[in-house]
Amino acid sequence: MPNDTQKDSFSVAGREFTSRLLVGTGKYKDMQQTREAIDAGGAEIITIAVRRTNIGQDQGQPNILKVLPPDEYTYLPNTAGCFDAKTAVRTCRLARELLDGHNLVKLEVLGDEKTLFPDVVQTLEAADILIKDGFDVMVYTNDDPIMAKRLEAMGCVAVMPLAAPIGSGLGIRNRLNIRTIVENAEVPILVDAGVGTASDAAVAMELGCDGVLMNTAIAAARHPVLMASAMKKAIQAGREAYLAGRMPAKRFASASSPIDGLFF
Repeated sequence: MPNDTQKDSFSVAGREFTSRLLVGTGKYKDMQQTREAIDAGGAEIITIAVRRTNIGQDQGQPNILKVLPPDEYTYLPNTAGCFDAKTAVRTCRLARELLDGHNLVKLEVLGDEKTLFPDVVQTLEAADILIKDGFDVMVYTNDDPIMAKRLEAMGCVAVMPLAAPIGSGLGIRNRLNIRTIVENAEVPILVDAGVGTASDAAVAMELGCDGVLMNTAIAAARHPVLMASAMKKAIQAGREAYLAGRMPAKRFASASSPIDGLFF
């Protein structure tokens, strides 16, 4: 167990990261606010929705690579907005072409436009194709421990179960499932989707997750930059609490001070 949590890192596809907060780049007021929020949160990995963000597809529009240079951050192109395996695979291949062979991607294949729950059948299909094509796949899925283990066995470099529906801010709805996924995993587990505030991020880390990815919780806050700072602290606090090992929960009271050997 690390004595210095500042040096406590985790590894994805052979790359080491010290920040366990991953941040999305959508929904902010403008690109300047995006940069300020990401800096305040201390994120090293940032996600971009390839189908919604200009990373070179449109020469006439602002390019996010100019605001958030790839030599300062690890980019995680994602397949947000994809509802079938074919589209998701094509999106990842486009990202690899635009980012000079970058092969670390976040795969998400959604089931329907109302709930935005993942389509696990299409996700499995896309993951299989991408892994065989040389991609390092961090995969978004539901909070099913069986599915998480299956995706790991396929070769996904990280599994990212939802805490609650995307953008809902409901926090972790099923702590038991997340804890079970973590306990059975041999790859990093990062909570993705559903975080609403700092306490949700802390809970995810206390459950043993390797990190948390969020976007709306920061971008939709009244003060996004301040919320990003709060999330950074929550991630650190939750991680330290996990490493420290919490006291056992008890049904009845237990005296804070010893009651044996009283003087009177």
